[in-house]
Amino acid sequence: MAAAASDLLTGWCLFGLALLAILIFCWVYVRKYQSRRESEVISTITAIFALAVALITSALLPVDIFLVSYMKNQNGTFKVWADANVSRQIEDTVLYGYYTLYSIILFCVFLWIPFVYFYYEEKEDDDGNTCSQVKTALKYTLGFITICAVLLLIGAFVPLDIPNKKNSTEWEKVKLLFEEFGSSHGLTALSFSISSLTVIGMLAAITYTAYGMSALPLNLIKGTTSASYERLENTEDIEEVEQHLLRIKSKCRDGRPLSSRDRRALQQLEERLRTLRRRERHLKSIEKSWWTKFCEAIRPLKIVWGVFFIIVALLFTVSLFLSNLDKALHSAGFDSGFIILGTNLTNPLNMLLPVLQRVFPLDYILITTIVMYFIFTSMAGIRNMGIWFFWTRLYKIRRGKTRPQALLFLCMILLLIVLHTSYMIYSLAPQYVMYGSQKYLVQSNKTVDGQPRNVTLVSKDCDADAPEDQCIVTRTYLFLHKFWFFSAAYYFGNWAFIAVFLIGLIVSCCKGKKSVIEGEVDDDDSDMSDDELSVYYD
Repeated sequence: MAAAASDLLTGWCLFGLALLAILIFCWVYVRKYQSRRESEVISTITAIFALAVALITSALLPVDIFLVSYMKNQNGTFKVWADANVSRQIEDTVLYGYYTLYSIILFCVFLWIPFVYFYYEEKEDDDGNTCSQVKTALKYTLGFITICAVLLLIGAFVPLDIPNKKNSTEWEKVKLLFEEFGSSHGLTALSFSISSLTVIGMLAAITYTAYGMSALPLNLIKGTTSASYERLENTEDIEEVEQHLLRIKSKCRDGRPLSSRDRRALQQLEERLRTLRRRERHLKSIEKSWWTKFCEAIRPLKIVWGVFFIIVALLFTVSLFLSNLDKALHSAGFDSGFIILGTNLTNPLNMLLPVLQRVFPLDYILITTIVMYFIFTSMAGIRNMGIWFFWTRLYKIRRGKTRPQALLFLCMILLLIVLHTSYMIYSLAPQYVMYGSQKYLVQSNKTVDGQPRNVTLVSKDCDADAPEDQCIVTRTYLFLHKFWFFSAAYYFGNWAFIAVFLIGLIVSCCKGKKSVIEGEVDDDDSDMSDDELSVYYD
């Protein structure tokens, strides 16, 4: 018992350190990308908090799997301290953790982030008083609150299984709805709302994560072009544009006005020249910076990381393909949400996890690595593509120049993607996500000459056939499969994810090296933006 308490205390200490590391990372990440000229305290705090919630929520899945596995020995028996009451307390603690984090996500997505976004938009459009800005922001945020309320009501009062009583009155039916809502403690309502957001997160993962999984490793492997080489090319472009400008201006030396065509060309060339000179200043700063020299020194390490990331991406994609193929061949079909218990077609991740279970804590390290990889590739995808609404680009994510609204969108997208992460991991290793490394005892009868002799107990990995009192299901699984139609949507989303990843892989392979100032200089930038160069390159 003392050893168990010591292990739990150590676990809480590690959790505290991980929480501190997450907060430090979120602060550094937001400060790295936010614009220094447009930074706001409220938007900065909101972005840091939302990003921290996303990372903490993503870390809850490995913790859930670890806790259900930690209560049992490798021989299939429960540990001495893990009686029924302790097991129930641990399950409830994890469940309350999900309640808390998912409720915070709903609060961020439907109230806090929209309010801060519209408040900042109103502040830019109108220089009026604060009360007017707050009222306008609340007016627009009310639409998001209404959507959240509708989702909660649908989840709470539309049960999946309603007894078909022909003689029951309308009041009895309404009473039944309230009784079911009270018995589930709001779990169904919260699960429906979270599942609805998870579908949106699935679309975001298909758009950003699938591309980031291919772009991030290949960018690390290929690297960027040389700053000195780009500067030489840029100087040649400046000289060429200046010559064009001289030729056009020479036409009006005798006092004749320029034609409308020449005036348009002159304006375009002057804008082009301003952009090239900004590029020149950026390239000059990067060429002299210590950060560039450091990146060149660790270039071999970047290649190693790129190869590692592409291996993880291929492992992830192949496992997801085999898992989806298993569902297509062996599930009950669309009406059941393509849900299967156990696996009929094995995949690399399912083969690797049981091997790693033998050496603690390698299996948890792998799951945590996949979850974190999923998050960071999502960040890379959003950073490379920007934030889009259908075919319209709303915002760009650029180092030191990202607007507060873009950071809020970035954090909201990550919150939605994190919700989809749990189902992606479940698709890769359903049995492991349900039971972790738990085993249970079954009787094995040895027969001699057709007669039963010795009855022994052997341990077996927990699966759907295990007795309910012998294997504890993770709380993650309970949230994932409340509604079959969401599971069906996730199934088709996995196929779309694989397709987008393959397309992104082909595109990334065909593209050349990125510019060393990729995304740092655009035509719509002002000359004042160059003042922020010293933050990163000096």
